[in-house]
Amino acid sequence: MNDDVAVDFGEDGLVPAVAQDAESGEVLMLAYVSPEALERTRETGMAHYYSRSREELWQKGKTSGHVQHVEEVRVDCDADTLLYLVEQEGGACHTGHRSCFYRTVEGENVGERVFDPDAIYDD
Repeated sequence: MNDDVAVDFGEDGLVPAVAQDAESGEVLMLAYVSPEALERTRETGMAHYYSRSREELWQKGKTSGHVQHVEEVRVDCDADTLLYLVEQEGGACHTGHRSCFYRTVEGENVGERVFDPDAIYDD
C-alpha cells in the first residue's frame, strides 16, 4: 500500500530540495520547492522549483534547455527536505558548470564548466 508522505512545507511554504544525479550520485544543486512546484514535478517528470528572489514557480532548464528529468522524489525522515534523483541534460548551474558545487571554500575550482552562460542568459 502506497500512501503519500505529508511534506512539511513549514511557515514559509517551502522546503529545500537537493538535485542529485540518479546515475553517478553527484550532487548538482539545491533549490526550494513549494507545494505547487512538487505537484508540477510529479505531474510532468520535469524538475520544478520556487524562486525565492523572483517569487515564482520555475521549471529547471526552461530557458537554457538544461532540464532535469526526475526519476524519483525522496523525502527525508522529518519530511522537511526533498531529494530529486535526476537525469541532468547539460549543466545544472547557471554559471555554466555541471554542478553548483564547483568550488571549495578555499576558492579552488573543482568542477567542470559545460556551457557558456553568456550565450543563454540575458543577465
